[in-house]
Amino acid sequence: MKPDEAKQAQIDRDSYEPAYAQLANILRRQIAEGAFRPGDQLPSEAQLCRAYGISPMTVRRSINLLADQGVVSTAQGRGTFVRPLELGTAVFDLQELQELFQNGVDTAVRLLDVRVVSADERMARKLGLCVGDNAIYIRRLLTKQGQPIFYHRAYLIYDPKRPIVEAEMDVTSLQGLFANAGNHLLKRGQLTIEATLMNEEEASILQASLPTAAFYLEHLFYDFEERPLSWGWFIFRSDHLRFTAQIGIQEGRKDD
Repeated sequence: MKPDEAKQAQIDRDSYEPAYAQLANILRRQIAEGAFRPGDQLPSEAQLCRAYGISPMTVRRSINLLADQGVVSTAQGRGTFVRPLELGTAVFDLQELQELFQNGVDTAVRLLDVRVVSADERMARKLGLCVGDNAIYIRRLLTKQGQPIFYHRAYLIYDPKRPIVEAEMDVTSLQGLFANAGNHLLKRGQLTIEATLMNEEEASILQASLPTAAFYLEHLFYDFEERPLSWGWFIFRSDHLRFTAQIGIQEGRKDD
């Protein structure tokens, strides 16, 4: 697109949205619509200033925003270019898990077991305990429309000064693992997803026949003093969980 053609979309001076964000959205939309394709050079700073009646500083902020979002790249002395589609930038989220909890009508979490156990070597390493120390062992099952979806097992620090156990025994706290709600003791966590085969216990609880493939999602959560709070894993039936990522420029996106 030639610079004078860009005047079809203009900056709204009366909008609460900053001018730099408006320009970034205009350019992103033009890229999404194919006006600028991967490898194409965007209009120069001077051309954009003239086309939209804005300052060089505003243009630079817009370009920096798009660069931070991976939409464009800049080359000193050459200009700004639309970045090609890169599969390596795809980010898969756990939105499908969140949706399980948001629809509370047909989903339920059942507490199967809560008891005190002695830490073995692996548990002690994960939770920063000594072998033989007490920990809380919890097992839960989530069902949707009566069908088992995942089986959850977790080990929690046994410490009366940290009410993590009470929070975890509340079935709604499971939502906090994915929606950052219900458990205010958590500062951060590590999630690891792998493919696995169910063992006999898992297959029995999830009503699957062996051998059956599954997703293994391990979690390790820390408090605000960087101490481990809980470690465990979910076993998901592979036919009930999919991961989807969007790559490339999406139309209709708005900046914060």
